[in-house]
Amino acid sequence: MTLAAMLFVGTGSAVGAASRYAIGQGIAKVNRSDFPWGTWIVNMAGTFLLGLIFQEFSVIHHNHNAWLLLGTGFCGAFTTFSTMSIEVVNLFRKRLFLGMLYLSTSLVLGFVLAWVPQWWMP
Repeated sequence: MTLAAMLFVGTGSAVGAASRYAIGQGIAKVNRSDFPWGTWIVNMAGTFLLGLIFQEFSVIHHNHNAWLLLGTGFCGAFTTFSTMSIEVVNLFRKRLFLGMLYLSTSLVLGFVLAWVPQWWMP
């Protein structure tokens, strides 16, 4: 990987991770349920955004560094599979149904949101 590529991925990752944290903290201030709304909303938004970016890049051949910045960097750091997995495990221990709901909606809606731009955009 070139230095330029590392800079694009790193910059996108820094902005994505900081955005995820800020949004998560904002949602945590108003969320009073056991359901991890912050992670769920960020993951759904990030999945949809990555679907849009992927569709855009599959139709128009942009500079590869833009993909590294937006797709790999920003969306990769913005969404978080590992946090979702730990939250599912914790919910399974406390409230199995809520854990199943969280996992199933994350996977099914995430797939739909990633797929929508493929038929929605030209």
